[in-house]
Amino acid sequence: MKITYNKSESEILRQKAEELLNFKPSGLGSPISETDTLKLIHELEVHQIELKMQNDELNLANMQVKDAAEKYTELYEFAPIGYFTLSKEGEIIELNHRGAELLDKERQLLKNSRFGFFISDDNKPIFNLFLATVFNSKAKETCEVTLSRDKNSPMNVQLQGIVTKNEEQCFLIAVDITKSKQAEEELSQSREKYQKDLILLNSILESPVNIIIFSLDKNYCYTAFTTFHKKTIKRIWGVEISTGMNMLDIISNPEDRQKAKNNFNRALKGEHFVLSEAYGDELLYRTFYDDYYSPVKDGNGNITGVSVFVIDITERKQAEQELIREKEHAEESDHLKSAFLANMSHEIRTPMNGILGFASLLKEPNLTGDEQQKYIRIIEKSGARMLNIINDIVDISKIEAGLMEVNLKESNINDQIEYIYTFFKSEVENKGMRLFFKNSLPAKEAIIETDREKIYAILTNLVKNAIKYTSEGSIEFGYTLVDTLHATSLQGHSSLQFFVKDTGIGIPKNRQEAIFERFIQADIEDTKAQQGAGLGLSITKAYVEMLGGKIWVNSNEGIGSTFYFTIPYNTKKQEQSAIADVSAEDTEVQMRNLKILIAED
Repeated sequence: MKITYNKSESEILRQKAEELLNFKPSGLGSPISETDTLKLIHELEVHQIELKMQNDELNLANMQVKDAAEKYTELYEFAPIGYFTLSKEGEIIELNHRGAELLDKERQLLKNSRFGFFISDDNKPIFNLFLATVFNSKAKETCEVTLSRDKNSPMNVQLQGIVTKNEEQCFLIAVDITKSKQAEEELSQSREKYQKDLILLNSILESPVNIIIFSLDKNYCYTAFTTFHKKTIKRIWGVEISTGMNMLDIISNPEDRQKAKNNFNRALKGEHFVLSEAYGDELLYRTFYDDYYSPVKDGNGNITGVSVFVIDITERKQAEQELIREKEHAEESDHLKSAFLANMSHEIRTPMNGILGFASLLKEPNLTGDEQQKYIRIIEKSGARMLNIINDIVDISKIEAGLMEVNLKESNINDQIEYIYTFFKSEVENKGMRLFFKNSLPAKEAIIETDREKIYAILTNLVKNAIKYTSEGSIEFGYTLVDTLHATSLQGHSSLQFFVKDTGIGIPKNRQEAIFERFIQADIEDTKAQQGAGLGLSITKAYVEMLGGKIWVNSNEGIGSTFYFTIPYNTKKQEQSAIADVSAEDTEVQMRNLKILIAED
């Protein structure tokens, strides 16, 4: 500590000292008065006090300097940073405790050792250049090197050096940066991995492959999604999505919306789970998915959203449903086969027993003429019934084999209706019922190009069914001329729509489509209720479709049934006009007049 004195006080002390030196004792000069003596003594006492104070101040300053030196030494020795003093050759002249720890040696053994000895081999050129630059530039220099240590793993340090005033030594600071280097390396690896993950994520999101991945934040708003998910949402909800849109607002189906919200909330609570679900607008597109729900977390483990991965299993579901339908159809077919075989056994055995039994009775010698005629009629009726069964089996076999031909020629529909009326009138009236028919066209307009035999077979089967399943009331049949719309050309075409209406037992709603299948009766659960092989309506349906029409039924149990079928209204005049127009039409139009038979196993 530097001690300063007031300039005026110094001058006064000097003057007093000179006065004392110039003081002469008695006899050598003028004597000093007592007053002067007292005054001089007082001044000397004052100066003595001042000197004591200055001495005390000097002692205090010395103590402060010593304390500061001790603190400096303590700070230097136990600082968390390594301090070194190096010579131009790199020898360690002085170092603190932390410096010794960094070099992994005892402090006394390190003095006069070269610092470069502790630098890793690959970093030695870096250190040598650094040391030379410190002494040459006379400015603060910095470098990073790796220390090789005997007992511990290598350490990364940052060195800062500056030359001393005498330019013979340099001060060196060494800071351990191993952890920061590791953190930097981890950060670099993390960034590299993040970049790779980001590239992978972007490639997945933009991939045209049918992968559905999307993520939402806590407010159910999109943060990312794949291209296929965007297309799927457009298809099933009709919405063009973008990031930031609330997914729940897009889902128009209330049940689907609530279901999705519940699932998102489960994932936002930290749950991982998988569900098989169906989503979509029934009018647009309904899809099935295996959905994998997972919470999305940030670097601190906090849940920030939810991610969903889907796999579209619509085709698989459709295949499963198709397999179920096929299984049910196979089971039903097996059931029908058993019922058909039992029914056919009954149907064939009954007329056969009638033929054989009454043929045996004809051998009795005492039969009257009336009895013989009665037995013969029963045999004829049983034979006719047997022949009908055989004919039905032959017809259905031809239809399935594709051997049934369509023979188109002119036919008067009115005549056919009246013939069928005459044929069945007595049979209907014998059951106590009434039979009606309706012809809508005059005779000239009732002549059309069709297969007369198939029209007869269709009407006969339908009227016979009506008689069989009706015990009271009436039966009515006939036709009307209607206009239909062609599905492909959107042009109007005329058709004859036939009907057969009865007041019979009716058909259950769940059997109204099945009755047109082979070997099926409306009363299949009770095959003995009504006789028949169950082939009539199947043959009828096949004939109607061969003629280019369709067949259906409206029925109520206990009230009655009405069967409808249509055939094209092709007259001779229309056919000649169509032939004249064919030459002017292109191939596509000509193809519409072709008859195509599609057969499947």
